[in-house]
Amino acid sequence: MQVTRHGLNKSSGKLGVGNRIGEKTDMQSLALLQTTKVSVSQSWVDYLIIGIYFVFVLGIGALLRKRMRSSEDYFLAGRSLPSWVTGLAFLGANLGALEILGMGAGAAEYGIMQAHFYWIGAIPAMVFVALFMIPFYYGSRVHSVPGYLKRRYNEATRGFNAILFAIFMILMSGINMYAMAIVFKLLLGWSITGSILLSAAIVLAYVLLGGLSSSIYNEVLQFFLITLGLIPLVGIGLMDSGGWSGLKQRVGKPGFFHLWADTGSTHNPMAVHWYAIVLGLGLVVSFGYWCNDFLVVQRALAAEDLAASQRTPIIAAFPKILYGILAIFPGLIVLTFLPKLGTTSSVANSYNMAVPYAMAHYFPTGLLGIGLTALMASFMSGMAGNVTAFNTVCTYDIYRSYVRGDASDRHYLYVGRVITIAGIVLSIATAYVVLQFASIMDYVQLLHSIFLAPLFGTFLLGMFWKRTTPWGGFAGLFCGTFGGLGLYILELLKVISYGSPMAGNFWRALWGWLICVGVTIIVSLFTQPKPEEELKGLVWSLTEKKQAEKQPWYKNPWVLGALALAIAIVLNVIFF
Repeated sequence: MQVTRHGLNKSSGKLGVGNRIGEKTDMQSLALLQTTKVSVSQSWVDYLIIGIYFVFVLGIGALLRKRMRSSEDYFLAGRSLPSWVTGLAFLGANLGALEILGMGAGAAEYGIMQAHFYWIGAIPAMVFVALFMIPFYYGSRVHSVPGYLKRRYNEATRGFNAILFAIFMILMSGINMYAMAIVFKLLLGWSITGSILLSAAIVLAYVLLGGLSSSIYNEVLQFFLITLGLIPLVGIGLMDSGGWSGLKQRVGKPGFFHLWADTGSTHNPMAVHWYAIVLGLGLVVSFGYWCNDFLVVQRALAAEDLAASQRTPIIAAFPKILYGILAIFPGLIVLTFLPKLGTTSSVANSYNMAVPYAMAHYFPTGLLGIGLTALMASFMSGMAGNVTAFNTVCTYDIYRSYVRGDASDRHYLYVGRVITIAGIVLSIATAYVVLQFASIMDYVQLLHSIFLAPLFGTFLLGMFWKRTTPWGGFAGLFCGTFGGLGLYILELLKVISYGSPMAGNFWRALWGWLICVGVTIIVSLFTQPKPEEELKGLVWSLTEKKQAEKQPWYKNPWVLGALALAIAIVLNVIFF
């Protein structure tokens, strides 16, 4: 059957996502959506835009190849980039499949409560990492988060975290490959395997050529592309829905349009209490990600000096606030013409397709090419970020520490490129792991609750309690990580259950963090701490506070951080 490419025929009430759905009632069309390959009648203009994007990302890698003279150039961009570049890359590395598909999917499933991942689940942590964590990372000149753990705790803690982080990055990288594959399969008719291999080849090429610098500059380009693709989608969708009030009326789910309503109980879309949001997401999950995930921290460490490094997360915080609307609203808008989205387990009907279906519904030729390129940019941005973090940790914290510690700098540069290839290959394998999960968002938050929540407890105690001992830190991180994994296994066995997958993620993260903190404190009370001389610069009370140079307000991280927090508070009040 053949219908117009874009969405809903308002005169007949027929549904069309792509060009093969229509001539039936909404319910019949939904059933067809679950069994039929969805495509759009894309033109050569759309493919030209995608092709130009490929040329640009490869060109950036080729231009930067001459600058890769040392391992620090390759892994940390020579610590020479200005803060506006590292700031946008800091956010660009975060704008992967989780941000675009995952947040849109979460909004279609839970409503505007998904914005908690921005205004309480990101901004406070981004301000904290800028003001308190970056001085520790940058001042110690470590190459990675595990490198900091070695200096504060011991080799066992560093080694355990390095292995966990390498596994975490590969599992995360697979998300982006999988997301790109399903989008291009359903919208362009490409095979899942073909899409995965294409994205892997492009990312491999520009990361091999330009290392972290190439990845960072491409993330800046991808940030603008993603924003350019989402702004018209939200604008056109809201106009078609009749504005904010019209959108609420057409969706017909009042609870979907409040952030905090009914969170005194579980009678809300996420089935979670307010204290689980504040403590589970706002404290543990959020701080665990933004403070300890080397994928984003690595971007700040590439800045030209400490002041620029501190400004990096703050600069990223302001567009992050905006994405609380750009990434969330498409998930609400798609419910106006696909109200039954997500009601079955079909890939074509999953919440993950909310943003791609909205683009297919609203965008004409040309603009569709920009939208698809924005999606591709988000997937490749996340994938490249995961791979560059993986190769740094594997080279410095695993290979150099446990395999060969006396090699030349050129040798480590070569090993880093080999590990990059290995990381891409492993990412292809983990892309198929994601197929086992109904929602990208659930998968991502599962990984965060197990891998990052306990790590935040280890950092928090290590930075602010000098009595924390090396073996206390190791025992806490070990028990917290496997405690979270054990809770997930109990969920799979149906021994315990929660009101929703998201509620389970919040509670699992909180319990993993509490286990880590509790075990660390108990073991530290019975073991020997490091001498204070060894902790200088690593513990807040033993760190010399350098007087910052006087800066204009628009460069002062404390002023900018307060402004970002104020805007986030206002948005919480508006959408209360």
